[in-house]
Amino acid sequence: MVLDSLGDALKGVFKKLTSSVYINERLIDEIVREVQRALLGSDVNVKLVFELTKGIKERSLGEKPPAGVTPKEHVIKIVYEELVKFFGTEKKGIEISSKKKPFFIMTVGLFGAGKTTTIGKLAKYYSTRGKKVAVVGLDVHRPAAHLQLKQIAEKIKVDSYVDGKVKDAVKIWKSFKKDLEKYDIVFVDTAGRDALSDDLVKEIKSVSKLISPDEILLVLSADMGQAAFDQAKMFHEACGVTGVVVSKLDGTAKGGGSLSACAVTGAPIKFIGVGERPEDLEVFNPEGFVGRLLGLGDLEALLEKAKGAMDGSNAEEISKKMLSGDFNLIDMYDQMNAMKKMGPLGKVMEMIPGMGEMNISKDVLEDQQGKMESWKFILDSCTKEELENPDLIGRNRIERIAAGSGRDIADIRGLLKQYKQSKKMMKMMKGKNPEKMMKKFGKMGGPNIKF
Repeated sequence: MVLDSLGDALKGVFKKLTSSVYINERLIDEIVREVQRALLGSDVNVKLVFELTKGIKERSLGEKPPAGVTPKEHVIKIVYEELVKFFGTEKKGIEISSKKKPFFIMTVGLFGAGKTTTIGKLAKYYSTRGKKVAVVGLDVHRPAAHLQLKQIAEKIKVDSYVDGKVKDAVKIWKSFKKDLEKYDIVFVDTAGRDALSDDLVKEIKSVSKLISPDEILLVLSADMGQAAFDQAKMFHEACGVTGVVVSKLDGTAKGGGSLSACAVTGAPIKFIGVGERPEDLEVFNPEGFVGRLLGLGDLEALLEKAKGAMDGSNAEEISKKMLSGDFNLIDMYDQMNAMKKMGPLGKVMEMIPGMGEMNISKDVLEDQQGKMESWKFILDSCTKEELENPDLIGRNRIERIAAGSGRDIADIRGLLKQYKQSKKMMKMMKGKNPEKMMKKFGKMGGPNIKF
């Protein structure tokens, strides 16, 4: 999951606040110190951390709660709002102009940042949303860069324009420029270096002037930690970055450094890479991101993933089903299968309000994914009546289903147990404090998070 250690630490801050009887300066100081430890442990720049926590303390001690809001609720809201503000306040994304065709998006960054992989993810993201997309390879320095881009394009089924024989980015661009006019969006992969040298700056500027891109995206690797701070600043000064993509945000404790580095560029984080698959890219939404870190969920990202996984067919209906406690065996299978298409269950679960606090182990979630194929055979051996009313399935029916599906009796019992647990979990989730808390935030004029 994204930034597990930071999320766990911040959930601890929220628990301390919600369990406190009184709000006083001593408690505020404790909360501030814990927020500082959480962010510093995630490699966030020290100066930015102290600016953030200074705002939390000043607001907590200086502001009076609105009518009908307790001091504790008001401090919780302040911590939430300051964290959202710290990560960018508003969701940006990229507005693709329908009047401009093609829309050129150029990526820049150092070796190893994940530029080429990110271009593949961006191309996948927009192609599944109805855009005609192409990718162009202008990295003439890294060996086999053109082959990597071509292979990625073939995998996600978009057109690629590369030339491994020519070592001049300008010549490559001019040779393909006429062919690109038929596309809605063209992604351009540029060269990187081990460091931002004068040669790289010169090349980026010349290519940028030639292409005149509508967006220049800086790809920052999350594992750079605080080094991302200086890199973001230098790239912005060199080529006027319009947005940032933070790659490799899964499986690293240093992601906070890259996320907070964007403060020095003034360019917002537009996307985050949260896994290795082409689908593992999300529009960065500070409200939803902080909500996920705190175990409050991110329904907007959940629906967006569903649209991408199912080409927008019935994504909203399936998202609602995943949050419903009233379902049968067919519904449960459809829900779990849809979630499987959207990515690892652990990543999907953290977007569902309340699930972040349930502490479901990764082993359990991985085992759950492995059972899906077996479940399909079991369900095929059930009658329509049994699928619609699983409570009818007793010992005799279990033995018949086992024989018909070629599965063990224990597998059928396991499926029924999962069904009952899922219903119970959904009912529990509806009553979780985070949901009530966020509803109250809305009443207090806080973030507009709907459940």
